[in-house]
Amino acid sequence: MKHLLRLLDLSKEEIIDILNLADQLKYETKHGIEHPLLKGKALGMIFEKSSTRTRVSFEVGINQLGGYAVVLASEGSQIGRGEPVQDTARVLSRYVDGIMIRTFAQQEVEDLAKYGSVPVINGLTDFCHPCQILADLMTIREYKGSFDGLKMCFIGDGNNMMNSLIVGGLKVGMAVSVACPEGYRPAKEVLDFAAQYGCFTMTDDPMTAAKDADVVITDVWTSMGQEEERAARERAFKGYCVDAKIMAAAKPDAIVQHCLPAHRGEEITEEVFEANAGPIFEEAENRLHAQKAVMVKLMRG
Repeated sequence: MKHLLRLLDLSKEEIIDILNLADQLKYETKHGIEHPLLKGKALGMIFEKSSTRTRVSFEVGINQLGGYAVVLASEGSQIGRGEPVQDTARVLSRYVDGIMIRTFAQQEVEDLAKYGSVPVINGLTDFCHPCQILADLMTIREYKGSFDGLKMCFIGDGNNMMNSLIVGGLKVGMAVSVACPEGYRPAKEVLDFAAQYGCFTMTDDPMTAAKDADVVITDVWTSMGQEEERAARERAFKGYCVDAKIMAAAKPDAIVQHCLPAHRGEEITEEVFEANAGPIFEEAENRLHAQKAVMVKLMRG
């Protein structure tokens, strides 16, 4: 593994290896055991999309590993003034030991990896969100003990989260069901991948998708950059709110995951959110540990 660009690029073994290391680093962090595995290493962090969890978790993570972060916001750098990504990649590769980028186009991440000479980590694109899904998988395994025999359900938009959850869930051995309206389906590349698995289903009925699920996952209906579509999306996703009725279709011990921020009363009710606050905020914390594992795997050398 040279980069983390998409979960499509990783094998099941590579994903499990990252999760195992994340568990170890979490244990050490909780018990005050220092692990300066990236002492003196610099992580360049490019933000073309604003962030709370991504920035804080990566910056704290690289510090806990003994390294340090250099933050580049598009409005304060040449990136935001039109410098070609291939030039940015080649310059930053001479300064830092790894690059994390949170941006819009997946191609920008791919080009950074192509032209640069240091590991590149996808902190989020419109196509996928691999770091978040590694944290989700870590949390699911913590709560359920194993992926074997589990059914994971996602209800909502066929966005970067759905794309990555389908891939990650199927690769580690879970059955995956998704519910999304016509016109808001996941990417064709992801559906072509999922077609190899007999344990994948897609429907426009949230109740059908949630039936006997061990894990129910949702996300906001209107992502960053889609604000002008809000009214149309609210109409399209009517009936897709994860509420007590949908949860009653899942298994009695099902947990809920949400990558945050959550819009209570839209994609999830206040009642369901608060009943699952434990696993949801554990999931948020696990961004830190999963990303530390990714950085160690890629940047330790």
